[in-house]
Amino acid sequence: MFSLDSKLLRTSVITVILAVATIASGPNIARAATTFDAAMMSAMTQMDGAMVAAPMTGDPDRDFVAMMVPHHRGAVAMAELELASGHDPRLRRLAQEIVVTQGSEIDVMRAIARDLTSSPMKVRK
Repeated sequence: MFSLDSKLLRTSVITVILAVATIASGPNIARAATTFDAAMMSAMTQMDGAMVAAPMTGDPDRDFVAMMVPHHRGAVAMAELELASGHDPRLRRLAQEIVVTQGSEIDVMRAIARDLTSSPMKVRK
């Protein structure tokens, strides 16, 4: 029976998603990347890499936090780029909300992760 390692599977899924996004963007790929484009792609790449590298323990609570913290950090990084470069007041307001709310959620998840680390691991099936 063929079995894929979970990190390999996640990496493969992310690779397929990025490939589909690249194909879907069509002619935009041919143009030179702007500083904003490069920064957004860098934020996305860092987020994806951190999520793929997140250690999976078999405990849904710990694994959820391990994946969601880098996911939220990526969202905050992208929102900060919008605040630095964007012009639409609606998107800037949304970006500011993302920075505040997801930043707070990161703090909450990290605190819970510390609590989970100090308690015995419960693997649920």
